[in-house]
Amino acid sequence: MSSSDPTGSSGAPEGGRTPASHLEVPDNRSSEPLRACVKVSVENYLHHLDGHDVSEFFALVMTEVEAPLLEAVLAHANGNQSRAAAMLGINRATLRKKLKRYNLI
Repeated sequence: MSSSDPTGSSGAPEGGRTPASHLEVPDNRSSEPLRACVKVSVENYLHHLDGHDVSEFFALVMTEVEAPLLEAVLAHANGNQSRAAAMLGINRATLRKKLKRYNLI
C-alpha cells in the first residue's frame, strides 16, 4: 500500500471496512464481485443436476461457503480467534462453535 493511497490495495475505505456488496475476488483473473462468482457457481451446480431435484439446497450452499470462509478469515487473522470473530462480525463463542462444526479446531 502506498502512502498516497488511503484505500490500500483492498479498496477498503479508511477504517478498513469494506461493505459486503463491494467484495471482489482478489485474483488476477477476475475483478468480479464475490456475489457474481457465487451466482456462477450455483448456476453451474444447478445446470449439472440435469433435471434432477435437489433438497435442502440452501443448507448445502451455506455449508460449502461457510467452512472455507471461516478457514480463510482465521488464517488471515493468524489463528487469532478473537480477531477473526471481530472480522466476521460474530462473537468468539459462535466462531468456536462453527470452527468445531467443520473440524477446523
